[in-house]
Amino acid sequence: MDEADLTRRMEGAVDNLKSEFSGLRTGRASVSMLDPVVVDVYGAKMPLNQVATVSVPESRLLTVSVWDAGNAQAVEKSIRESGLGLNPQTEGAMIRVPIPELNEERRKELTKVAGQYAESSRVSIRNIRRDGMDDIKKNADYSEDDKKRFSDEVQKMTDGFIKRVDDMLVDKEKDIMTV
Repeated sequence: MDEADLTRRMEGAVDNLKSEFSGLRTGRASVSMLDPVVVDVYGAKMPLNQVATVSVPESRLLTVSVWDAGNAQAVEKSIRESGLGLNPQTEGAMIRVPIPELNEERRKELTKVAGQYAESSRVSIRNIRRDGMDDIKKNADYSEDDKKRFSDEVQKMTDGFIKRVDDMLVDKEKDIMTV
């Protein structure tokens, strides 16, 4: 059993959740808000930051400068369909993304999105646990006692990471719902 590898992979799932949470806005514009946006261009799905530059000229506005003006429509569509509740307006290769005021309904929507991100992270962690358990079961060098002990260690590690995800979700929900 490679405990360091399992820990590294589970840590990666938590780090990914942190970056997804940073994209959920809590009131003011931030470049990281658009990090989860993936654009379908050149026959591939690419992160927004690989096809455009995002900047924050005002506290309630993002601007997206698309490097190839031909991709502006695809970028606008990706932002609109990202589930972030943003309504971009295209002006040539420049896309203006006004940040709407967070009303109660929008806050509840954002907490649901945060919950989806957290659940996705939990699923990733459980998949990593399953890989670890499969490795333990397949290893003929381990005695039954070793297999049981290693399985318990993997489960304990998984429980710790799931708890971190749950705690992060509670904190993010408080952050979103606090006016």
